Amino acid sequence: MGTQAIQSQTKDSLIVKSSFSGLLGATTNGLSIIPTFSLNAPALNFLLSVKKNKFSFDPDIRLTFDGKKGGMVFWFRYRPVQGKKFNLQLGAHPAYNFALRDITEGTKKSTITQARRFVAAEIFPSFRVSNKLGLGLYYLNGFGMQLDGPQDTRFIAVNANISGIRIFKGHTLQYTPQFYFLNIDRESGTYYTHTIGIASPKHPILIQSTINKEIKTNIKGSRNFTWNLSLFYSFNNKYGKRMGEDIYRMEK
Repeated sequence: MGTQAIQSQTKDSLIVKSSFSGLLGATTNGLSIIPTFSLNAPALNFLLSVKKNKFSFDPDIRLTFDGKKGGMVFWFRYRPVQGKKFNLQLGAHPAYNFALRDITEGTKKSTITQARRFVAAEIFPSFRVSNKLGLGLYYLNGFGMQLDGPQDTRFIAVNANISGIRIFKGHTLQYTPQFYFLNIDRESGTYYTHTIGIASPKHPILIQSTINKEIKTNIKGSRNFTWNLSLFYSFNNKYGKRMGEDIYRMEK
């Protein structure tokens, strides 16, 4: 297929067929997809999204610098509804969680990295109130594939997405507050979390900070308050075509 950039075509003549986007960066404290849990250590984050029509493959990799703790999630998503106001996203994934575990062999004690396997499914309806405000309801149900870890995890969240707020020299602020309920086997809790990000359409650098605060919980391992500061390099390439032509990369 041709891969040369489109030089002079009207936007109306293009049909977007696929996109390739993501974030690559580092954080002071690696947070899980469910922000109740953190690595309590600096981490590398790699989030990728390969989309075509209504389908996407979205790997999410978060690992400490030494690679001993973290997680790898491989999302497969389908968007049956993609409207101007209402959207619906369905997804499922296999995942691996890496954690340190102390073991004893005879008289010798050592620490190993244990990989636990999980599968999960999600439902995410969202509504665009305006070009700067979106509202969403998110449900995730995960299942552990081994007996020495969580077996059933349910995560329900109500969130908002406030974006495009101009702050200085072309930079914009994005604010994503969220209240959520988490149930892990027989333990449960309610929490508040938010992410604040600063970005510019002229630069690929994104700065983010996330906090997570307990409201009421009895979940073991939960921390009353956690936060991080992250720096990402973002990229977003789109591809399109005209009738009877090969797929080309579209200029931003």
